[in-house]
Amino acid sequence: MMLRTLGISFVEIFVAMDVIGILPLFLNMTHRLTTKQKHQVVNTSMLTALAVALIFVFVGDRVFSFFHIAFFDFKIAGGLILLLVSLADLVGGPEKVNQSSGSTGIVPLAVPLITGPAVIMTLVIQVNSVGYGMALSALLANYTLAWIILRYSEKLTRWIGKDGTMIISKLVALLLAAISVSMIRSGLFEAIRAFRLM
Repeated sequence: MMLRTLGISFVEIFVAMDVIGILPLFLNMTHRLTTKQKHQVVNTSMLTALAVALIFVFVGDRVFSFFHIAFFDFKIAGGLILLLVSLADLVGGPEKVNQSSGSTGIVPLAVPLITGPAVIMTLVIQVNSVGYGMALSALLANYTLAWIILRYSEKLTRWIGKDGTMIISKLVALLLAAISVSMIRSGLFEAIRAFRLM
């Protein structure tokens, strides 16, 4: 049961992050850098992205309490945002960024490409549904995998091919759309249940 829950949490974050979809952008942003500089960008971006994600993991509930936001409110809003993100990727694809300086490691690669709205929404929801342990384990596993993928991005892209990368990215976006619809449905059911108990 725990492995199944961890697996589901891992897939949700993996789909929300869409590291395969980030690959072409990363290569485009860093094509003028040396291999050593690219590795530095990967290290900087992943550390920054992880730090931002951890902040939201631990302060998400406090933000809810401060603004008097019910969990089902966030589920519905989060689901809508994830749906918009996935539809934008399915219809038009992520925006191309032509930047190849060292600052790429923080903006826009770390935030918002790696730790963006989709990942933040997924993490906050997971903390409330499966707990800190599962959410953090899935987060660390995903960011470790993302670090490996970005570090060996050139080899991976050559192996998969540009068309393969695009196909995988679109499939991941489709999965994200399905997850977002599930979140909206769940949030609506919880809202209806809460109003009936009032």
